[in-house]
Amino acid sequence: MSTFLSTKLAFIGGGNMARSLVGGLIAKGMAPANITVSDPLPTQLESLQQQYKVNVIENNHSAVRDAEIVVLAVKPQELPHIAQELSPALLRKPLIISVAAGIRASDLEQWLRLPVVRAMPNRPALNGCGMTGMYAPVTINAAQRALALQIMSAVGKAIWVESETLIDAVTAVSGSGPAYFFLLMELLETAGIEQGLPADVARTLAIETAYGSGYMARELMESPATLRTQVTSKGGTTEAALKVFAARDLKSIVSEAVKVATSRSAEMAEQLTK
Repeated sequence: MSTFLSTKLAFIGGGNMARSLVGGLIAKGMAPANITVSDPLPTQLESLQQQYKVNVIENNHSAVRDAEIVVLAVKPQELPHIAQELSPALLRKPLIISVAAGIRASDLEQWLRLPVVRAMPNRPALNGCGMTGMYAPVTINAAQRALALQIMSAVGKAIWVESETLIDAVTAVSGSGPAYFFLLMELLETAGIEQGLPADVARTLAIETAYGSGYMARELMESPATLRTQVTSKGGTTEAALKVFAARDLKSIVSEAVKVATSRSAEMAEQLTK
């Protein structure tokens, strides 16, 4: 296996996630000539080629011919057919990374006859600040794990989970998680307007507070509980607001929401592979 920056990559699918990974990898020093993207839409390929100068092609078999790593970045419902069609062309036995939601690595391994790393990135990856949960079976060796981690780290932070069933929880916490934070920002904006703030001021306050809080948590590496305590003065405004959240049992609401999302992720995986 080649070193990271000299590895030949093929992307099957040229949509938003593939585009973000291509941009991230090139920003880290990978040569565009080492990247090939296959997609059935000529306009998609033309845009990628113009923006990043990568190799583009409509034929999946040709795209993977010389690849050492193949990233599957197509819609989940399309992947069973594409994987089985692609299997005979994977003569070099490349490392396979799937970023398709809901398709289990074990199913992909049956279709492709190769071990597969499963990755669950989230929407902020499109802006280079994503969070990706990853799973690799024991058939993926240490060098392959390192390469897969470097690929997915091109668009943010990536971490491993030890069991594929935990990818459903990853999906519920970080895959769907941005929507939870967007909802809280939306609700703070609305509440600010109700208290007399102009709409643009309320939105700016909500968004920038969310950004600053996330940045602070990331940089200080303290637990969220510790940070919450640090900004909560006894008898002050923050404590008064947090008491309302506690009285309405926000903890149970969030716990139930993540539990339901985890179950739904598992259900979708079953439906997609039938």
